[in-house]
Parts: sequence; structure tokens; C-alpha cells
Amino acid sequence: MLSTTARTTLNRGKDRGRTDRADLYAVLDAGLICHLGVVADGCPRVIPTGYGRIGDTLYLHGSTGAASLRAALAGPVCVTVTHVDGIVLARSAFHHSVNYRSAMIYGEARMVEDDGERLDALRAITEQLAPGQWDAVRPPDRKELAGTAVVALSLEEASVKIRVGPPKDDEEDYELPVWAGVLPLVVSWGEPLPDPLLPSGIPVPDHIRYRDSAAPH
Repeated sequence: MLSTTARTTLNRGKDRGRTDRADLYAVLDAGLICHLGVVADGCPRVIPTGYGRIGDTLYLHGSTGAASLRAALAGPVCVTVTHVDGIVLARSAFHHSVNYRSAMIYGEARMVEDDGERLDALRAITEQLAPGQWDAVRPPDRKELAGTAVVALSLEEASVKIRVGPPKDDEEDYELPVWAGVLPLVVSWGEPLPDPLLPSGIPVPDHIRYRDSAAPH
């Protein structure tokens, strides 16, 4: 179960809240990009970035000189992941909505210093974007690792909201001659585009060509 704190308690749309930790994992594992919220030099910043999950820990990475990661280590952070599944079209403008899945995580980030954990984290981040890719490519060398910072955030304090289903109109509006329903949003992968410098004869690997059927990570 997800923990309940002052920051994760839902004040609006409580019926959309989910308390099962499996729902949190599902939202995170289905995503590609998260948004990292920090306060840097007294100004709020929200940075889109890649991420990876191992158990109850979320990992982010960037350059060792990244101001966003320095700010993340200096104070509390908020990380969000959102999926838009459809536009909910109602009979009135007021009741239009969005079907979505979202997760919000609060906490104190820590710098990952252990070499083994750093490699595991970088693998998780790579596999989040392209399952199967880590084992297919050259691993990072010492110079690359020295220039890369990895931070970890516990998933202890998190909330999940999910909306599904048709519009909810006012009772008197159901008789209006206005089309209402859901316009689903479907995201799919296109045909892989080879690097122009790729030598001939190197085929697209199965984990990329058949990405839609790849095993969940």
C-alpha cells in the first residue's frame, strides 16, 4: 500500500486515487520521461529527464555539472510521470476532461556513490527507454562514468491518480443533441531509422524491431 502523508493526501478527485503500490509501479514502468521539480536559486524548475526504477527506488542521471541535480540534492524534490490515454468529450464545456494515469513522488534525493549501484541504476535507466539495449551496446567507460551523476529517490512517499471511463455530465444535459464520449490516444513505435553512418549489413535487433511485444521491465 502507498503511504499517506500531508503531501500525498488527495484533496480533489479522491475517487481517482489509487493506494495499491502495484499501480505506482505500473505507471512508472510504462513511462519514458519524468519531470523533476526542484528549487534552484530560489526559483522553481521542472526538468524533463529519463529515469529508471529498481524496486522502491527511482533513479535519475545527468552531467556531474547539471544544476538540476545539484538542486535536487540540496532540498526536497517532486517527480511526476503522466500518461494521457484519451480526451473526454462531454456535452458541456465544463465537464470535458482527460483519461490519464499519473504518479507523483516526493522525497529527499541522494547521490549514488557505490559503483555497483551506479551501474545498476544506469542499466535501469537505459532499459526504461529501450529494453534489451544495455546488453547490446558498449558499457560506459571510466571517463564517462566520472562525468555522470546518478541520484536516487525513494518511492516511499507517492500518490497515484487514474481517470478512466466516459464523461460525467449534469443530469439535465444528457438530452442535449451533442456527441459525447472518449477520443482515445494511442501511441505506437514507428519503423526504426538507421544511423546514416551505420555500416551495411547490421540488422535491426529484435529487441528494437519488436519493441511493442518486448517483455515488461
